[in-house]
Amino acid sequence: MEPPRPEAPDAAVAAAIGDAPHTSPARTTTTATTAVEAVETSDATPAPAGAGLSPATQRTVLVGMVALVLLGAFEALAVATAMHTVATALDGMALYAVAFAGSIAASVVGMVAAGRWCDRFGPSPSLWGGVGMFLAGLVVSGLAPTMGVFVAGRVVQGLGTGMYIVALYVLVARVFPEARRPAVFAAFAAAWVVPSLVGPVISGLMVQHLGWRWVFLAVPVLAVPAVLMMRPGLRAVDRDRREVTSDAAGNAALWWAVAAAVGIGLLHFAGQQEGVRLYVPLVVALALVVVAVPRLLPRGTARAARGLPSVIAIRGLVAAAFTGTEVLLPLLLQSERALSPTLAGGILTFGAIGWSVGAWLRGKAHWGWSHAQFVLIGSLFVAGGISGTVLLAWSAVPPIVGMLAWTFAGLGMGLVHPTLSVLTLALSPEDQQGANSSALQVSDALSAAIALAVTGSMLVVLREPLGLWAYVVCFGVMVSIALFAAFISPRTRVPA
Repeated sequence: MEPPRPEAPDAAVAAAIGDAPHTSPARTTTTATTAVEAVETSDATPAPAGAGLSPATQRTVLVGMVALVLLGAFEALAVATAMHTVATALDGMALYAVAFAGSIAASVVGMVAAGRWCDRFGPSPSLWGGVGMFLAGLVVSGLAPTMGVFVAGRVVQGLGTGMYIVALYVLVARVFPEARRPAVFAAFAAAWVVPSLVGPVISGLMVQHLGWRWVFLAVPVLAVPAVLMMRPGLRAVDRDRREVTSDAAGNAALWWAVAAAVGIGLLHFAGQQEGVRLYVPLVVALALVVVAVPRLLPRGTARAARGLPSVIAIRGLVAAAFTGTEVLLPLLLQSERALSPTLAGGILTFGAIGWSVGAWLRGKAHWGWSHAQFVLIGSLFVAGGISGTVLLAWSAVPPIVGMLAWTFAGLGMGLVHPTLSVLTLALSPEDQQGANSSALQVSDALSAAIALAVTGSMLVVLREPLGLWAYVVCFGVMVSIALFAAFISPRTRVPA
């Protein structure tokens, strides 16, 4: 996901479709090197399939995309707020963690499937199918008579979410020229701002006054109009559909995606356990992830090879560093600084605001920086922000210091995330945009899941012998990961 920036979606849409002068299309390039050269040195970019759409039609398509992302963001945050009530009402507290893990794991399978299908059939089937499964899963969960049925709905919902997110990325590539894409992805970030700030409150009110089921049943009513607004863009790219060929490699990737999904599920399960029940599933999960993940990402990702592999690798690194820190901050403030849950959770809002500002700046930037420079500066901001939060381990440091530092980390993420999204599309031939967008999302999801499991396990192991220093060690690991992302950032630019 791409968290928020504080600008109304309409304003972000205007930035994406704005009044910048139109450029003549350059010839279509087929290699990563020439694609990057076109992005880094010139506004003359190859015309995507939907480039013939009028600015007003492009605006309509983008509003629909932003609305769909907004609904997905609200649902993700609302579920976190309502889940305890759901598990209590359905007598399913034992499946509490599985309800989260099942959705996340299933989304990886959906991402991989959609990546291959988008490259073969265009984004329409994956978008319609993904939204359909997303809505069906919400309905199943909202009407669930038992916790088992509720979890099944969450799995279906996760499959759909993974599918339509990848399809949206491919639709961006096919409808908007490269010069507009940073602002488009900033608009996606804008779609998270309102849910981040008021989503939990609205969800809590719905649970209290309408019942928890409406947290799931209200979203489908609003999602259908959002999808219908995207139809002009989908029709335009459908007219450019290529001949379908066999995809044996894609079929094999699906099985590896299932293995990775099982690994993610076990990681989340292990994070809720202690002793042998922690270590055994953790080892099995990590083994599955280590074996399966390299087969879902471009060759060379593990060594951050120059070009697309380094882009995918950095996406995973910054996601791991940010998420691994984010999960520990409220715990530190509540358990060690005695802050209320509301105040402790407020630090996450500071990070969301920082991310919002960073994405807004990235969408508006006309500073002549290369994409690699944005990645470098953003990664350093993330590392610096996490370093500042380490100060919260000392009681003499006011909590506001750590909160401001976390804003700084969010600012860095706002610079990095949209840039990596733009680079992925720029470095992808048209017939690989789906697979590479899928790899970007898979790297993000898997890295965040691993970070959650590993930091949680580290804290359990180190808390007793080290006390507050356990948090310092965990934060130090996250700083190192962000610094490594900054170190390899020059690899995202392919030289001539």
